[in-house]
Amino acid sequence: MAESSPKNTRLAETEAVYERLFEGSPNAMLVVDAAGRITRANPQAQHFFGYSISELLGHSVEILIPERFRQAHPALRDQFSAHPRMRPMGAGLELFGRRKDGTEFPVDVMLSPIDTSEGPVVLTVIRDITAQKQTETALRETEQRFRLLVENADDYAIFMLDPEGKVSTWNVGAERIKGYRADEIVGQHFSRFYTQEDLLSGKPDMELESAALHGRFEDEGWRMRKDGSRFWANVIITAVRDRNGTLLGFSKITRDFTERRKAEESVRLSEERFRSLFEFSPDAIIVSDQDGKIAEINAQVEKFFGYSRGELLAQSVETLVPERFRPGHPAHRKEYGAEPRTRPMGIGLELYGRRKDGTEFPVDIMLSPVRTDGGKLVLSVIRDLSEKKKAEEELARKEREKRYLEEELNTEHRFEDIIGESVGLKRVLKQVETVAGADVTVLLLGETGTGKDLIARAIHQLSPRRERTLVKLNCAAIPTGLLESELFGHERGAFTGAIAQKIGRLELAHQGTLFLDEVGDLPLEVQPKLLRALQEKEFERLGGTRTIPVDIRLVAATNRNLEKMMADREFRSDLYYRLRVFPIFILPLRERREDIPLLARYFVTKHALRMDRRIESIPSDVIKALTKWDWPGNIRELENFIERCVILTKGPALRAPLSELQMPEEIASPHQEDVTLEATEREHILRMLRETKGIGGPDGAAARLGLKRTTLNSKLKKLGIKREDYM
Repeated sequence: MAESSPKNTRLAETEAVYERLFEGSPNAMLVVDAAGRITRANPQAQHFFGYSISELLGHSVEILIPERFRQAHPALRDQFSAHPRMRPMGAGLELFGRRKDGTEFPVDVMLSPIDTSEGPVVLTVIRDITAQKQTETALRETEQRFRLLVENADDYAIFMLDPEGKVSTWNVGAERIKGYRADEIVGQHFSRFYTQEDLLSGKPDMELESAALHGRFEDEGWRMRKDGSRFWANVIITAVRDRNGTLLGFSKITRDFTERRKAEESVRLSEERFRSLFEFSPDAIIVSDQDGKIAEINAQVEKFFGYSRGELLAQSVETLVPERFRPGHPAHRKEYGAEPRTRPMGIGLELYGRRKDGTEFPVDIMLSPVRTDGGKLVLSVIRDLSEKKKAEEELARKEREKRYLEEELNTEHRFEDIIGESVGLKRVLKQVETVAGADVTVLLLGETGTGKDLIARAIHQLSPRRERTLVKLNCAAIPTGLLESELFGHERGAFTGAIAQKIGRLELAHQGTLFLDEVGDLPLEVQPKLLRALQEKEFERLGGTRTIPVDIRLVAATNRNLEKMMADREFRSDLYYRLRVFPIFILPLRERREDIPLLARYFVTKHALRMDRRIESIPSDVIKALTKWDWPGNIRELENFIERCVILTKGPALRAPLSELQMPEEIASPHQEDVTLEATEREHILRMLRETKGIGGPDGAAARLGLKRTTLNSKLKKLGIKREDYM
């Protein structure tokens, strides 16, 4: 038998690759003859439509078309047969397929006419875009108008020229298509977008003259990007004149038709049966040998990865693998080569490709082995998931914002929760009523647990901003390294772990009220940034360059001595005076004891209702003991104590562990009048620590005292209490 020639061997290898691509493609593929009958179908067509391949072969392609379109479809086929041409995907048509069970699903369809020895046929590539439509619908429901504006602007380069042809405006679409930033191109002549051949022929000036003469000029041709690469452009230039007919300049709209141009040219020049499928697949396709050397690529590989075909052929596929995964990739190839099998897309692997410029993008990859006379090959079909990931991240970001706002709006505290009739409380409420409508910064001063957050909410509810959001941030509850991000937000990639954009509390509070609790714990390095945001009414996210305007009303609160912190250089004086426009001092509970019975009854009712207990009265000795106690943890400590009482109560009268409210004997001595408030607080905290044997946990000292762990730790340091004092 005569040996096959290298040309025949190459042809056989190519046919084998195309046959494997047809059978293993993630898209459905049909070959339809001139009469509209299906002559070939791949397994994915069987999966998409629910028919077996034997049920499809020989039947009219109309069985896969919804009944509402079926009657008109033969005429469309005849029209296509009369004027055959390549129709790529993404043409904007709303197309649907019909499954065997009668259900419909959205599709995108590529048509490619092919001449064969048996006559003309049409290669039909069908993609199921159900998931894409669902993601688009979800995102459109949350921000439809904004998304449409961005997409339209991003698809077109829209800019203005002065009468001499110099660029005067520049949109985001122009930046994306041509590669220039606005500050690089405004003021430059638009001829820099043209090829050298067009410049020599005077084409730029001719186009402006034609637009000025006829009002409008339209053309298609090669244009140049900033990086020197060419793209096929559809260009419309319109003359802009004033009422008197004086030429003011030109508007220019450019759309990148590169892929359409390539598809049309490749189909026209194709001499092989499946060349159009391979070359112009919407996915990137790579054929590599057993050693991982790239034997063939399609145009999408160049688009996805930024390399030219000549730069990739005969190179290792590791060139397209991110450097962090590159050392381990040869072992994966070896393992796959030992047990070659088809690995479909959508199996949940987190995969990434690496572009020529070093940037990465998420991908999904189908692998399929191909056996040829020249040896084993691997067919890799690569799908760019960047837009899908971006849409999912945007949707997730909107959901996070929505959840935060719902949590803030559904908080358990309301204006009605301010309980008391003491003179001190009435004075505070009068101050709240006075300042609420003034839209100035308020500084709430007072010990921890005195209800500063309720006063802040009252100020917001009485202010002109009450229809907007009250956003809270506790500066002591967030680690120092994350506080700046929580306040100002960050861009994706701003620091390690910043995998998505984050909207900060300052931006969420736009046109509303921002409540900064424990502002004395604000790190010194963050203070000038907050001051600038308050004074300039603008800020930048971490890792961002765009200035974001913001309009907020600030209410700050602290239990610390900010004046002493200024003296110790722990708090900026300029920020202090910016915050202290209208200070309000909230009395500790020990200085408004007449409110304690009212608060106790309120908390008993609240927690008894939650625990389904029926408590009708509070004994007088309990009221007396509650009123006598100094409550170093203030209202928060009182509420936690009452909650424990409700848990212990079995009958209609409140049962209280009054022993917790008695001074230790060593303190209750004849010299008690000389004991300072600080000493009393120290002994009370020590007794709680000794009883609970620790700070944290639901039964720890912090919970018993009604304090946060961070606040209690600060008190321990201030009072000189060490672990050996209570353990």
